[in-house]
Amino acid sequence: MTNRRVVRSASRFEDEIGYARAVVVDGWVHVSGTTGFDYATMTISEDVVEQAEQCLHNIGAALAEAGCSFSDVVRVRYLLPDRADFEPCWPVLRGRFAAVRPAATMLVCGLADPRMKIEIEVDARVPAA
Repeated sequence: MTNRRVVRSASRFEDEIGYARAVVVDGWVHVSGTTGFDYATMTISEDVVEQAEQCLHNIGAALAEAGCSFSDVVRVRYLLPDRADFEPCWPVLRGRFAAVRPAATMLVCGLADPRMKIEIEVDARVPAA
C-alpha cells in the first residue's frame, strides 16, 4: 500500500477547490501550484517580485511540514501570465535554487485570478531518515 500524507495550509482555496498544498507519497513531496497570497490575511502584493518571495515562503512552509527543504527540490515549474515578469524574479529564485539546481520549466499561461502574477510548484524528495 502506498504511504500518502496530505499537507494543508491556511489558504481558503484548498477547501473551495478541493486540493492540498502538498502531498507526500513514498518519500516524494509534490507541492501544488502556489501563488503569492499571504494566507494569514488572504492578501496579495501587486509586485511580481514580492509575489515570488511570498510563493517561496508558502512553499518553504509546506516543504518543512513534509520533512524537507528547498535543498531537496528536484523539479520546479514557474507559471506566469506575462513572460516579461519572469526575469525580474530571477534573483529571488536564484537565492533559493542556485545551490540545488533543480530541473526547471517556465510556462506562460493564464492564472486563476488576475491579481496573480506568478505561480510556482515544486517536487522534492524527503531525505532518508
